[in-house]
Amino acid sequence: MKGSEKFVIGVDIGATSIKTGIVGMNGSILNQVSFPTLADRGPALVIEQIIKSIRNSLASYSLEDCMGIGIGAPGVVSNEDGKVRNPPNFSDWDSVDVAKEIKKIYPRRVLVENDANCAALAEARFGAGVDFKDFLFVIWGTGIGGGIILDHKLFRGKDGGAGEIGHVSIDYEGEQCNCGGIGCIESYVGQRYLSKRTKEILLKLNKNERKIIEDLVGGDFDKIEPAILSRAAEMGDPTSISVLENAGKLMGVAFASVLNVLDLEVVIIGGGVSAVPDFVYTSILDSIRARVLKPHRAGIKVIRAKLGNNAGIIGAASLVL
Repeated sequence: MKGSEKFVIGVDIGATSIKTGIVGMNGSILNQVSFPTLADRGPALVIEQIIKSIRNSLASYSLEDCMGIGIGAPGVVSNEDGKVRNPPNFSDWDSVDVAKEIKKIYPRRVLVENDANCAALAEARFGAGVDFKDFLFVIWGTGIGGGIILDHKLFRGKDGGAGEIGHVSIDYEGEQCNCGGIGCIESYVGQRYLSKRTKEILLKLNKNERKIIEDLVGGDFDKIEPAILSRAAEMGDPTSISVLENAGKLMGVAFASVLNVLDLEVVIIGGGVSAVPDFVYTSILDSIRARVLKPHRAGIKVIRAKLGNNAGIIGAASLVL
């Protein structure tokens, strides 16, 4: 066992993986593990995976030194009862009291918040948002999540659902989203869509035109993911550049609506897809500036999050810190 230093546990539930960490009282991650979410197999199995991740992270630590458990979950986390409601990309999940289920195994203080809100809090307290009083935080990954910081505080809305930027519609006759809505930005720039769209384009090209990506994935287009697109774009692949640039333009359309409504000037982007090349951020910025009210255009900033994939864990832990 490690020494008797007090700590908290931060759990970041994503659509594809659950990342859990032992976090020191100063916000530093001391240990971290990852387990598959199994989101398509129902809430009971997801909760079982959460418990496994906590158990594994505690292997070298004593539960007696744990000051509490913070959990970041996708979907709306109710202000009233703390239940996680209708998370996108999760099957057969309506309203689940995640904290109650975790407390049955680990009798500690357990707090649950929307995952993007957790990451926004982490960036506000320890990362790229430290110098900004107000900003829109965006998680760009399997889906698109968001958190809104106003006057250094998290804005949750009436029922805890504020900041769901991924479900801003950019096309009223567009794609149907997993949430049931039509034209949600998530359906056009999420990780799965980017991979699918790239594959569709490549299959229409000749072998020479698709050579860069084909070589990177060994001829298996099902292996295309954002990291591959980024690498291919940096190598000059026209398809990757086009797909990523278009994603940036579409994100700018959605973000501009939020910035106009809330009078914000700063967008901070994190998540697994956020490591795209700089030209994508330029595309987002140009798209926003073309749509926000003229007096605000010059001050618009689109910047990368600083905490990377650790933001979710640190933010979840900060609920307890």
